[in-house]
Amino acid sequence: MNDTSQIKELKAAVAEQVGRSYDRVQTLYRQLHQNPELPFQEYETSARLAEALETLGYEVTRGVGGTGVVAMLRNGEGSTVMLRSDMDALPIEEQTGLDYASRETAENADGKRVPVMHACGHDLHSSCLVGAASVLAALKEHWCGTLMLVCQPAEEVFGGARAMLDDGLYTRFARPDIVLGQHNMPALAGTVGHIAGSAMAAATTLRVTVHGAGGHGSMPAQTVDPVVIAAHIVTRLQTIVSREVPPEETAVVTVGKLQAGTQGNIIPHSAELEINIRSFDNALHGRVLESIRRIVRCECEAGRSPRAPEFQVLSETISLHNDPGNVTRIRHAHADYFGESALFAMPRLNGSEDFPFYGNAVAGGFGGEDIPCVYWFIGATGEERWRETPGESVAEKMRHLEMPHSPYYAPGQEMTLRTGMAALATGALAYLGS
Repeated sequence: MNDTSQIKELKAAVAEQVGRSYDRVQTLYRQLHQNPELPFQEYETSARLAEALETLGYEVTRGVGGTGVVAMLRNGEGSTVMLRSDMDALPIEEQTGLDYASRETAENADGKRVPVMHACGHDLHSSCLVGAASVLAALKEHWCGTLMLVCQPAEEVFGGARAMLDDGLYTRFARPDIVLGQHNMPALAGTVGHIAGSAMAAATTLRVTVHGAGGHGSMPAQTVDPVVIAAHIVTRLQTIVSREVPPEETAVVTVGKLQAGTQGNIIPHSAELEINIRSFDNALHGRVLESIRRIVRCECEAGRSPRAPEFQVLSETISLHNDPGNVTRIRHAHADYFGESALFAMPRLNGSEDFPFYGNAVAGGFGGEDIPCVYWFIGATGEERWRETPGESVAEKMRHLEMPHSPYYAPGQEMTLRTGMAALATGALAYLGS
């Protein structure tokens, strides 16, 4: 049998298994969507996924890194391929109008009751992973090697990947030869986007506490006003990107929270800022963070702050770098299955992921050589909506569509589910020899 015949045979086999698995996967997706859980609270979600994977014959371990699930399928000698999905939802009230919309609430890390929604499609990612697991288990005669499936908690707070790695993901189970993942985007459903090299930004959210000496608003000379100090910090931070970052590089510094005081005639004792930093270069990212700390310390000194400022990293992840050679390999596999016309060039995203920790030996804390990673994107917009959306390119059209984290975002249509299942399965088969 020649290569062309083998490709056609495998494509037909994958398509058949996707069709056989679809109804179960759709049911699972709707269950997950209707019952979302916040980061590190994914107890029911992980239980559903573990049971589904056990039913397929995988060796399943629960509770990795908190609520994470690892499923192994060993099928002879060959490469170890890791497929990763995420499970957590967001504190957003769903507005999609779906008959299976979430009405759940949960207690967040601050003890507040909040609405919860799968507004980023992690329910879709997990369902597609189970679907791919079903396809690959049914096609064991077509491949050999080890399949390692990871259902990860807490991606939204950049905590789950490191939690699973710190819990011995690569020592307790296997150290993969390649790590693969995907994310939905409001591109045309049925299409798959690829990007080599720098794909998503590093991101840090930093909490800064500025200390003052409070008092009556009528006697400011007897106080140290932290609000004035904080205001100078906010203004001065704007010079980092404009005057310290080279024009050919990209960084974003956003003060998303500035909170102080209780009423207008009281000078408070402290002010709190939350600053978000994004860049595509990890070294540049570190320099921007140090500039922020320098400016905060200097402004506090200039404002006579009685105590040094406090810094707390609330969340942090590194930039996502897709290994170019392996992107080419995955793209060829997807072209063989979906056709060249179903593929698009994914624009670089200023959004962030904790997926790259699985490949970066230093940042991931697992040592040794880095592991190549490939992360691609599947479309989630119906054909009619896509056709009516203004713009020529994928990037232009996506600017007019709901993005992940919107209360109106609903990516789980049939074409997207089927595409996500097949994209993971064919991606894995590109490394699992026959």
